[in-house]
Amino acid sequence: MNTMNLEEYKGVYVFAQQVDNEISSIALELLGKAKDLAKDLNTDVTAMLLGSGVKGLADQLAEYGADKVIVVDDPELKEYRTEPYAHALASIINQYKPEIVLVGATAIGRDLGPRVSARVATGLTADCTVLEIGDFPLQAIPGQEQLHNQLLMTRPAFGGNTIATIACPYNRPQMATVRAGVMQKIEPIKGAKAVVEEFNPGFTPDNKYVEILEVVKAVTDTVDIMDAKILVSGGRGVGSPENFKILEDLAEVLGGTVSCSRAVVDAGWKPRDLQVGQTGKTVRPNVYFAIGISGAIQHVAGMEESDIIVAINKDEDAPIFDVADYGIVGDLNKIVPKLTESLKAAIAAAK
Repeated sequence: MNTMNLEEYKGVYVFAQQVDNEISSIALELLGKAKDLAKDLNTDVTAMLLGSGVKGLADQLAEYGADKVIVVDDPELKEYRTEPYAHALASIINQYKPEIVLVGATAIGRDLGPRVSARVATGLTADCTVLEIGDFPLQAIPGQEQLHNQLLMTRPAFGGNTIATIACPYNRPQMATVRAGVMQKIEPIKGAKAVVEEFNPGFTPDNKYVEILEVVKAVTDTVDIMDAKILVSGGRGVGSPENFKILEDLAEVLGGTVSCSRAVVDAGWKPRDLQVGQTGKTVRPNVYFAIGISGAIQHVAGMEESDIIVAINKDEDAPIFDVADYGIVGDLNKIVPKLTESLKAAIAAAK
């Protein structure tokens, strides 16, 4: 057992990722979750805001649930670089002693989270899908103390074939990363203000500080599938990249966006940023069409929170029908064009 005094650690802290002085959506989602956890622990929510010239973003964090914002504002933090960011975040943790630290599982968060957890000598559970406060062990074991008010971190394991619930009972903070789209933002509290505290651990650039020579932004004209209200998603059953045209026609009539399963990306038919699922993106549109998608657990994990799921598959035993609100068994090549035509007619009539 280590000698860490766990009682000293209080509060739920969120890494408030910003890029180009814009708060990333994931940070607002994590604040929503942090609010729930803080309520169960009878504590408050703190956002950790790192960057250069970012103080003005504190109010937005307050509106989405932060009671307090710790700002580290320094030219060294203008662009994300591992060393200065890891130094700043670890310094905040050592100084303020949070009980829980949540980080978004973005490209930045996946680099930062593990490094910080190593520096502050605690564990990190990656890609959590559920976070709750509870007892560890989950069921009392005779002769073993059952600890209360622990952060129980649930994530898929072994390629999504099982679900593991993980605790970090003897170290603090309890750290978790969460993907975008998994947790939900609160309705913004207009005009909310947080206590803003400036903290700067000092930066001593050395040979570990990477020098950024150039930032190249990829220009993409695709809609982010995580923001789409209607998704028309195709799987291996669509048959060919050309055949996605019938899905595109349906999406166009509905003002939706085309997405796909992993098999489609692996086959090279569609780019990875359109992939839904455990190794892709987590989506929760109003309507999700699963067309020619069998419904492997890894895919379902990324879309089961959709409001309405419509499945079209020729195999009546496909597992996708277990999560679908509406299911059509049949040939997608016949059904989808008919559906598109009917919708076109209905929309025209409504006008």
